[in-house]
Amino acid sequence: MPRVARNTIIDIPYHIIHRGNNKQKIFLSNDDYHYFISLITQSKKKYACNVYSYVLMPNHVHFILEPKEQPHNLAKFVKLLAQKYAQYSNKKYKRTGTVWEGRFKSSPISKDSYLLACSRYIEMNPVRGCIVKDPAEYRWSSYRYKSGLDSNLLLLDRDPLYLDFGVNDEERQRKYREWFKQNHSSESDLHLIREAINKNTVFGNREFKESLERLLGRDLTIKKQGRPRKGG
Repeated sequence: MPRVARNTIIDIPYHIIHRGNNKQKIFLSNDDYHYFISLITQSKKKYACNVYSYVLMPNHVHFILEPKEQPHNLAKFVKLLAQKYAQYSNKKYKRTGTVWEGRFKSSPISKDSYLLACSRYIEMNPVRGCIVKDPAEYRWSSYRYKSGLDSNLLLLDRDPLYLDFGVNDEERQRKYREWFKQNHSSESDLHLIREAINKNTVFGNREFKESLERLLGRDLTIKKQGRPRKGG
């Protein structure tokens, strides 16, 4: 049986969101984004977590993280990121006080169409936020790596749904670009993802939800579970 720490279970992906305090900007320059990305690499080395998707928005960050080896690795991974970045930011901009808005939020995801839907939700954040018109234009997300527009894939791990796009990286990147263009998230999908992350509960199929309820010993229902359309 998987080991549980608080509400975290190893080998299950989690949608993570951490916001700037009072919705303030946490990234003020390109150097800030680069430094935060370097911290992700440091955190991966210290606390084993797979990084499947991410986006760094001006005032918040999203990840899909899968803790490995120990359940507490997820919380320690995010805590290390947040603490080191806060120290860097406060020193650089000569300010005091908190950078982040309380604790991060998390939502476990089942490894099926829900994982694809959540990845697309994360990588489309800059488009929904009217920063760019196409996710390929945004430098600070996993989309450019998974679609083959940037070659440095060292930061990312390939999730099982992404691996299913092809037999090698070139085929996966091509099919991922095609899938992204051909499929769109419905308002229902967006609502389910937002509700799950805001309430720290499950985004997944019924069997997945029920298995987590047994492991955690509590009811995770927030509403009738709906399955995202195949396109995510």
